Amino acid sequence: MLSHPTLDDTAVASLVADATTAPSMHNAQPWRFAYSRATRTLHLFADLDRAMPLADPTTRALHLGCGAALLNLRAAAAHAGHHTVTTLLPDPHTPTLLASVRLDVPPEPLETGLAELSDAIPDRHTSRRPFSERQIPNTLRIALVAAAASEGARLAFLTTPHRETVLDLLLHAEDYNRMDDGRAAEQRTWTHDTSATATEGIPENAFGPLKRRGAAPTRDFAGRHPVPGRTYADFEEQPQLASLSTSHDGPIDWLRAGQALERILLLATRHGLASSFATQALEWPDLRWLLRDPLVGTGHVQMILRLGYGPHGPSTPRRPVDEVLTITP
Repeated sequence: MLSHPTLDDTAVASLVADATTAPSMHNAQPWRFAYSRATRTLHLFADLDRAMPLADPTTRALHLGCGAALLNLRAAAAHAGHHTVTTLLPDPHTPTLLASVRLDVPPEPLETGLAELSDAIPDRHTSRRPFSERQIPNTLRIALVAAAASEGARLAFLTTPHRETVLDLLLHAEDYNRMDDGRAAEQRTWTHDTSATATEGIPENAFGPLKRRGAAPTRDFAGRHPVPGRTYADFEEQPQLASLSTSHDGPIDWLRAGQALERILLLATRHGLASSFATQALEWPDLRWLLRDPLVGTGHVQMILRLGYGPHGPSTPRRPVDEVLTITP
């Protein structure tokens, strides 16, 4: 008889704690988990109370965040020695049930590749600070591309002139967001003073400095409410951007893209890379379509990543596990 790793309620809570370190749009953390002791299965649900109707009307970004949390859960489970079976969208009659992860299912193989990435889970933080101009080695780029492919997505590093087109679209989208009263107010609800005791959203110390010069895409989370004493900095002139895309564009594709995204980020973190996201153009349907590489002409862009060597960002608040996890007999 095969012996299984200990899986008491404390161990389950630890797995979920690792899952919830995942990035999500405006750090809204739009997920809930339910664990059934009888079936040794963790269920991942979308928390639609944390959706953003204006910036994310289709909940595409919400699904990406939940997919990233799912990847963390799988990595943490593998590190703890659990054999798992993951099913996406297991119940068509419950669209908020995004995935189920059944633990210790022989003879399923252990996801050793993910287990090796688990040590990067607590160290991955979004950095909105300047990176150096140091180039990412080609061998690491190839490994990041392979990480995305292993989760059913495509990562492509942008080259000129497409990179300049994407940068221009991001700049326009940032202006559109700033001018849109509804979107500006929606973003404001997810930002707060660093001293606040919030368990969600983006604190001011994670905004990063204002851009004085440079081509790297930045998002000003201060919006129309400047932060006193905020500094300026010079960003990269040649930012290293990559697009993450999928062949189709439905909820299951968004979940796969989210898992690919987090797998990329964990691998990047292990190799000393800092990372941030450039999502502004993805939030406008007409601009999102133009983000596609004209040389490829297929696929749906799910995320634009900025990668490079630089300071890692600060940790951002997380909801307590007992707020997001329910355990049943």
